[in-house]
Amino acid sequence: MTAARDPLARLRAAADRRAEAGLRRTLRPRAADHDGLLDLASNDYLGLSRDPRLVAGAVAAARAWGTGSTGSRLVTGTTALHAELDRRLAALTGSAAGLVFSSGYLANLGAVAGLAGPGVLVVSDQVNHASIVDACRLSRSRVVVVPHGDTGAVAQTLAEREEEDALVVTDAVFSVDGDVAPLAELHRVARAHGALLVVDEAHALGVVGDGGAGAAHAAGLAGEPDVVLTLTLSKSLAAQGGAVLGAPEVIDALVDTGRAFIFDTGLNPAAAGAALAALDVLAAEPDLPGRARDRAARIAAMAAGLGLETAPPAAAVVPVFLGEPHAALDAQRICAGHGARVGCFRPPSVPKGRACLRITARATLGEADLTTLHGALAAVARSTGRSLHT
Repeated sequence: MTAARDPLARLRAAADRRAEAGLRRTLRPRAADHDGLLDLASNDYLGLSRDPRLVAGAVAAARAWGTGSTGSRLVTGTTALHAELDRRLAALTGSAAGLVFSSGYLANLGAVAGLAGPGVLVVSDQVNHASIVDACRLSRSRVVVVPHGDTGAVAQTLAEREEEDALVVTDAVFSVDGDVAPLAELHRVARAHGALLVVDEAHALGVVGDGGAGAAHAAGLAGEPDVVLTLTLSKSLAAQGGAVLGAPEVIDALVDTGRAFIFDTGLNPAAAGAALAALDVLAAEPDLPGRARDRAARIAAMAAGLGLETAPPAAAVVPVFLGEPHAALDAQRICAGHGARVGCFRPPSVPKGRACLRITARATLGEADLTTLHGALAAVARSTGRSLHT
């Protein structure tokens, strides 16, 4: 009889391999009183996460409804706040109806898995967010992954399919490179082939389009019955949760059959209250989206001027490509040493060889903040030998 194998041995060995490759990840709790670093890593694109109006909205909701929604939305988890948030999100984006989930991740699972299934083809962009990838895997559909932004490949895949029904799914603004999908062309192709277009507005809502109505709205697709939007409340709206927006038939289908909706506890009231307050702020201050985009454009120009590889931002996300994971980790540490907290994305979040800093702009960044970032990026450029200015 052979000795029993230690079931944790393979996990320790895998962790050692990840450490050697620079792919170990660490939880770093933030202190409530701030650590003095300029935050350029969060998704707080409009700078609302500590806004007193959102805090007041969250507190009022908790006092009125308690700390939890107490059940799934089909049982006790739908309050008047949830119903109002359903309506307000739909109105902002020009959609016919909305349905709030407890996270943006679940909204994508609910939309893609709920609208696909056996006998439905799903066509997915190569660099879609992990929540879309997982939704495709759970959908039980045949999934075809097409090259990034390649509408010709989408058209060919739809034209050659054997399935009667199809979904085309894409991020609106891609979460690392920060570019925007060719939504108008994707919609033209999807409609020509009788497919639904599902667009994840997570990084576009509140930043892209008039009043932050999103990339689909900016592309002229607001209210189109064959367009389904998903989004998160945890980025520009500085709360938590997600939503699916679309035609009444879409929402009805998810309420009746969407497992990610039916079997999940509803969004907590405080988050709903904060999100509603954020929508009020966005309506009262329509210049916030443009300010966030302006700061992102300035950051990208700053990085390029220092000889660092970046990409023109469509919203608030600015990548600085370093190549290998250890180089990106070193650059992140250099930025922290110069007063700026930035994101560090490594495989599997990005393709091999494309590890990068992910810098996120905020509408509230001032000139002193940009000066701090310039000093940090200049130090990174010097460390990599790419600096154009010594």
